[in-house]
Amino acid sequence: MHVIYGGTFDPIHHGHLRLALEVADALRVERVDLVPCHIPPHRGSTGATSAQRLEMIRLAVEGESRLRVDDRELQRAGASYTADTLRQLRQELGPKRPLVMVVGTDAFASFDQWREWQEIPELAHIIVVRRPGSTLPEASLAKGLLEARRAERPEDLWQTPAGRILSFDAPLLDISATGIRERISGGHSPRYLLPDSVLQRIHEQGLYGACPD
Repeated sequence: MHVIYGGTFDPIHHGHLRLALEVADALRVERVDLVPCHIPPHRGSTGATSAQRLEMIRLAVEGESRLRVDDRELQRAGASYTADTLRQLRQELGPKRPLVMVVGTDAFASFDQWREWQEIPELAHIIVVRRPGSTLPEASLAKGLLEARRAERPEDLWQTPAGRILSFDAPLLDISATGIRERISGGHSPRYLLPDSVLQRIHEQGLYGACPD
C-alpha cells in the first residue's frame, strides 16, 4: 500500500505530523509520503515559497523513518491537481497496489469542484479526516459519495487498489497553519505548535512577518 498526504504545509506543524503517523498506524504501513503542492488551485498564494515550504517539511521529518517527502508536484509547472498526481503514481505502482490519499473534511466538502474529481476514486482510496467542528453538508455530493463508497475499517483499503472512502478521526491536536501564521505576524510565539527546527527557519528567513534572527 502507498499512502500520500498532500497540502500546502504553510507551514508544516505538529498537527500534520501527528496525523500522518496516526494514519500510518491505522493502515499498518511503513511510510506515509507528504506531498506539498506547488500552486494550490483552490486558495490564494502561500505565505512561503515552494522551496521554503519544502525545506521546512524536510526539517520537520528529519529522523522520522515513517515520514517521507515527495516533491513531485513542486517539479511540475502550474497549479497542482490531485488527479495528475494520482495518475502518475498509479503508473509507477501498477494497477493492483492499493493507493491511498489523505484529505481533510473541509477540502473534501468541495470535492465536486476539483478538476477531474470523478476519476480520483478510480485511481485511489480516500481517507477523509474528521476535524473538530468540520462536517459534510447532508445534501452534498461529497456526503453522498462517502456513503456510497464507505469503508468500515482501515483494513478494507487493503482489499482493492482504489475506490473506497474511509472516515478517520484526527488526533486531538487542533492546530492550524493559518493560526500559526497569524500568531507569528502578530508578534506572538507559536512554539510547541510546530517543530523547533521549523520555527528556527521561519525566523532565520523572516517568514510570515517574523523578525529575522
